[in-house]
Amino acid sequence: MAVSRAESSSVEANGALDDALRLRLEHARDQAVAALLRERDSVGQWTGELSASALSTATAVTALTLVARRDSAVAVRMRPAIERGRAWLVQNQNADGGWGDTTRSFSNISTTTLVWAALGLGENDGTAETAAVTAAEGWLRRAAGSLEPEQLVRAIEHRYGRDRTFSIPILTMCALCGRLGPAHDGWRRVRQLPFELAALPQRWFGALQLPVVSYALPALIAIGQVRHGLRPTTNPLLRALRDRCCAPTLTKLEQLQPANGGFLEATPLTSFVTMSLAALGLTEHPVVRRGVAFIEASARADGSWPIDTNLATWLTTLSVNALAPTGTASGLAVDERRSIVDWLLRQQFRREHPYTLAAPGGWAWTDLPGGVPDADDTAGALLALARLAPDDPQARDAAAAGVSWLMDLQNRDGGIPTFCRGWGRLPFDRSSPDLTAHVIRAWSAWRGALPAELQMRLDRATERAATFLKRNQRTDGAWVPLWFGHQEGVDDQNPLYGTARVIPALCVLETDGNLGGRDLLDRAVRWVVKNQNADGGWSGAAGAASSLEETSLALEALAVAWPYRPADLTAIHSAISRGSGWLAAAIEGGRWQAPAPIGFYFAKLWYHERLYPLIFGVGALTHLTSLR
Repeated sequence: MAVSRAESSSVEANGALDDALRLRLEHARDQAVAALLRERDSVGQWTGELSASALSTATAVTALTLVARRDSAVAVRMRPAIERGRAWLVQNQNADGGWGDTTRSFSNISTTTLVWAALGLGENDGTAETAAVTAAEGWLRRAAGSLEPEQLVRAIEHRYGRDRTFSIPILTMCALCGRLGPAHDGWRRVRQLPFELAALPQRWFGALQLPVVSYALPALIAIGQVRHGLRPTTNPLLRALRDRCCAPTLTKLEQLQPANGGFLEATPLTSFVTMSLAALGLTEHPVVRRGVAFIEASARADGSWPIDTNLATWLTTLSVNALAPTGTASGLAVDERRSIVDWLLRQQFRREHPYTLAAPGGWAWTDLPGGVPDADDTAGALLALARLAPDDPQARDAAAAGVSWLMDLQNRDGGIPTFCRGWGRLPFDRSSPDLTAHVIRAWSAWRGALPAELQMRLDRATERAATFLKRNQRTDGAWVPLWFGHQEGVDDQNPLYGTARVIPALCVLETDGNLGGRDLLDRAVRWVVKNQNADGGWSGAAGAASSLEETSLALEALAVAWPYRPADLTAIHSAISRGSGWLAAAIEGGRWQAPAPIGFYFAKLWYHERLYPLIFGVGALTHLTSLR
């Protein structure tokens, strides 16, 4: 494990980078920083642009079509958006006949099925759509075995396993579009969601470990109701119970909906809710009207819809932390830094959130009404405030509230979930290494500014979080993240992202004396070095092409670890040198303008964000050029 004296002396004498490479990286850094600063919007934040999504477009087109069928008054207004959406789907079909979630994603059964369903609803525009549907059916036969409804249902349910919160919405849309057979028979193949549970006090869900994910309540209610309304159970008692629960759960759904109509700012979720209620004839219901308004407002000029509106808060905190890994943000004037601080302070939730019942103190990924406070964005905001205004009284008060919010979120296993504590049975509310690592860094950044009593509580929480990381490190030294994946990885996983995000937290723990050993850090760094591609870059999947995003994440992790002198220093030095050459060439060639589908949204939904390669590149370059 230890580095030999000769090895250490040789590497330290040469430094992490030779002079020529350092100069090249400094030029690349200046180029990338200037480009990132130009990406700020009119108020000085970073809004970015999420990829167009075939899945979102298919669900949006279906929702608008079903509303238009029931409401002739709005049908004329909706027709252009519907037609543009259908045309975009046809134009962006993959060569193999399927669709992926983005225009750079591999075809998958979920998105292909949803587009196939959407194109089967309404009037076919002729040759182009007919050819697209025929090609899609060929893809689905190859992927599912046949187009028989039972076979298709099995294939989709197999993709999601125990988590029904997305397989059931997909099959619901298929039933609404007539793709599961004649109406009454088709609904037999869609599992009934227990929407009556939404009539229970929401605080019971986590305590009773009910099989409902925190973000899924709107879908639970609307999709459960349409299944009940169009094919109710034959059990008279259960049918009567559900009949009685329809009105109160619709009231709850209305209360959960944000003012702009977009549940989680997500087009698919909002569309599933809207199409389900429209199929019940509830087109005049406030939830449908607001849902339609959100869907129409979210449409892009080319006819597509994104997976979510924007990640403005997440991108802004990522940008600040990339520009200022250890101090004042490079390139930002004093008044610009103050403006970002004030904006971030306004984004902190000051009241209990009606959706997840989250206490005040957290941040969401967006500044829009559909955002929900979560661990990753709260940690990012805390780190950004620590970089920009560590001595500001308002920032300190906000940080104390945010730190406490994250401690209250911590699960019994010591890890940090996304939205809600204790809902650990299904994905996306379980503890996650990448979230836990991010939170550890945020806690450490503010520990010294907290009252003594809060510091003591924080130390205990950090120790438990460190234990969680230790317990969840794979035998090969890597960690698997929750929110980011790789479409070529085993089970869509991206251990490069997870490990690169945990390494900086291990360094924080080492500095603070909370890790209790170097083994975790050494094994993690070895894993990153071992998984470098032959061209010098990194990917999230073995054998896949290097990406700017993943190469940047790996290099930033190695640069952060370098001062801690992990084992195999010579190998790390070589990896940094080779990777830095790859990154410099990518920046010089403008490769940051072509994002990769690194994003992994809930329930196996892929996305990419236009600013990710630039932000991650700046983060790596600022760390690398600070190495001595």
